Amino acid sequence: MMGLWMLLLLHLHLGNAPWIKVLCASLPAPSNVSISSFNMEHKLSFLPGPGTPSNTHFTVEILKQTHLRKSLWRSVTGCSELTAGQTCNLTRAFKYPFSQYRARVQAFTSIQRSNWTVSEQFQPLSDTVLGPPDVSVSGCGNCLLLQLRVPTTRGLQYHQQLRDLYRELVFHVQRTRDGAQFRLIVPYKEEIMITYLQPGVEYCVTFSVTALFNTNSVSSKPHCAFTSPPLHRSSLYVVFSLLGVFCALGFLLIGLIVYGSQLSFKLLRHLPRTLSKREHP
Repeated sequence: MMGLWMLLLLHLHLGNAPWIKVLCASLPAPSNVSISSFNMEHKLSFLPGPGTPSNTHFTVEILKQTHLRKSLWRSVTGCSELTAGQTCNLTRAFKYPFSQYRARVQAFTSIQRSNWTVSEQFQPLSDTVLGPPDVSVSGCGNCLLLQLRVPTTRGLQYHQQLRDLYRELVFHVQRTRDGAQFRLIVPYKEEIMITYLQPGVEYCVTFSVTALFNTNSVSSKPHCAFTSPPLHRSSLYVVFSLLGVFCALGFLLIGLIVYGSQLSFKLLRHLPRTLSKREHP
């Protein structure tokens, strides 16, 4: 019996057991494991290691770091059998915006597994990139009226988290005609009016949000509108025509009133004479 064990060890040492080598060899570990986040929606991406077989799958686990007790890695629902090129949505997994998280990825086949590749530390609240709210702009005479809406996210909980992040809005207002511009900072509200503008002129507005615990934001595209609708030549012709009609009607009405007054005065003057002739036949 001892001799058989010695022979087996000798075969292993000389490399004459290729099936043992296949079981023991590990897959290339994934690379470029990173977490990106926009408007509190978090995604993990990675690249297969060089030489990874085409039939390889990947699994993702996360770690919520805490000082109170030992942290444990746990798998992410929907990210246990990813293929190359797929991403893992971590929005629901990162439930606590103030907590620190890490993620790791492992490659595996039916007979092999790679080492884990761990991401950098990530905090949802401070590391997400804040995009601008949805907006509609309309003119109101010498002002612009902006209606703001929080962008749609996955579920009411994350929508409210995003709404709570907004603290102030930074506006850049530019007059299209000559490029004159100014900057305005206001507290976040769902309806904002920019006043003291020139009537009938087009302005373009770009804006971004600021947050108390976050400095990552991107500006909106320009949103342009006239403070009040511009009057075209046809519109001016209609306006002046209506003014002429109203003036003519006004003069006619005044003439009728004056003529009626004079007629009434003449009738009143002749009335006493008529009555006197009737009393003295």
